[in-house]
Amino acid sequence: MAKNAGVSTDAVLARYERRYEALKVELAALGYFCKGTVLSRTLRCGRATCPCSSDPDRRHGPYFEWTYKVAGKTVNHRLSLQEAKVYQDGSAQYRKLKSLLRRMESLSLRALARKARTG
Repeated sequence: MAKNAGVSTDAVLARYERRYEALKVELAALGYFCKGTVLSRTLRCGRATCPCSSDPDRRHGPYFEWTYKVAGKTVNHRLSLQEAKVYQDGSAQYRKLKSLLRRMESLSLRALARKARTG
C-alpha cells in the first residue's frame, strides 16, 4: 500500500511544502563552493642519493593540489596549506549543495506527481 494512501492530498502537499522550505533554508545557509577535490601528495625529487628515493616516509611534501574538470579535461592547481583548507571547505560545500538539490528534486517530483493525480 502507498505510504500516503489514507492521507488527504492537501495534508501531503502541505508536508512536502514544509520539507521543501526547510531545504531552501539549508540551501540559503551554504557558503562559497567549488567543484573538485583537494589532494595532499608527497613526492620523490628524482635524485638517486636523496633519502626520498628509497624511503616513502622521507618523501618531500606534503604538497597540496586542487583538481577539477573543465569541459571534460582535468585541471590541477598547486595550493599552499592555507589555500588547501579554504578549497577543502569549498569542496565540502559543493557536495552539500549537490545533496540538497537531489533531495529538493526528489521532493518536487513527488509533489508534482501528487498534484497531477488530483488535478
